[in-house]
Amino acid sequence: NQMRRRDFLKSALILAGAPLSISAVRPSPGSAQPARSQRFDYDWLKNHARQLACSHYEAPDRLLPNILTALDYDGYQAIRFSADNALWLREGLAFRIEFFHRGPMFKEQVRMHEIVDGQARAIFYDPAMFDVRRTRLEASALPRDLGFAGFRVHFHTDWRADVAAFLGASYFRAVGSDYRQYGISARGLAVDTALDKGEEFPRFTDFWLQRPVRDSKQLIVYALMDSPSVTGAYRFEIAPRATLVMDVDAAIYPRKPIQRIGIAPLTSMYQHGENDRRMAGDWRPEIHDSDGLQLLTGNGEWIWRPLMNPSGIRVNSYFDANPRGFGLLQRDRNFDH
Repeated sequence: NQMRRRDFLKSALILAGAPLSISAVRPSPGSAQPARSQRFDYDWLKNHARQLACSHYEAPDRLLPNILTALDYDGYQAIRFSADNALWLREGLAFRIEFFHRGPMFKEQVRMHEIVDGQARAIFYDPAMFDVRRTRLEASALPRDLGFAGFRVHFHTDWRADVAAFLGASYFRAVGSDYRQYGISARGLAVDTALDKGEEFPRFTDFWLQRPVRDSKQLIVYALMDSPSVTGAYRFEIAPRATLVMDVDAAIYPRKPIQRIGIAPLTSMYQHGENDRRMAGDWRPEIHDSDGLQLLTGNGEWIWRPLMNPSGIRVNSYFDANPRGFGLLQRDRNFDH
């Protein structure tokens, strides 16, 4: 997937207004129609993020019912969103939204909203939205205020497969040109990566999903980011073309000085491969999502740098004038390997 960033670290307009307030009226499953709504636009979100950066950071509530924390990986994966409850299913639009359930790996609640005609309304969790028959869970035992962990986007070309997903911290990802498999993950921001003191992971706490007009082939999503060091307002324009394109705009507001910050970071996984067998304790010959860094320099030279898994922190830096492109790639895609 191709991702562009523009106009980072720009100042937001200073607008009057209190934080968004939504009445807690519970709709039917898959609906986003509570009694009250409030005006929403990107300027309001940037102003809200700026004000949040001037306040004390409040850590998220990570408490979950024991029946959820006891789930193993397979148990959590067995919780399925019921497609019949997808957002915009009945509106006949080109996009639909399905939500992720909270669980042992995704404990924080992420608040969801829908924007219609410039008005934002909360989308409320309901256990009836999810199919838990393949688990040991009882839907009736799940609290009705549990909330969501994230969401995924479906497009009309194939309702069975999702084309983008936002789940965990500030992670998001999208499909490649074949529309069958996700690429590596992107993040909203990287803070103090590869430092001895440990990395900080900002998280998207709120999303606003703008209901597209009929026949529109692009989806607009807004997000609020928060962490001990920084806040941010994000706007994602998602266009599932021949190659899916995300145009991402962000306004970043530090709470305190940051030693190292990464704009538009990409994250991939590498356990071991042909050139690095240090962690090769598995029956598989290689384990990685990417096996190298590909660069196209400003003078047109292609450079390949294989990945490694060193025992300590290692940082590689590359300098170039007007680079044409770079990214982590899975060059070896032979399944037998």
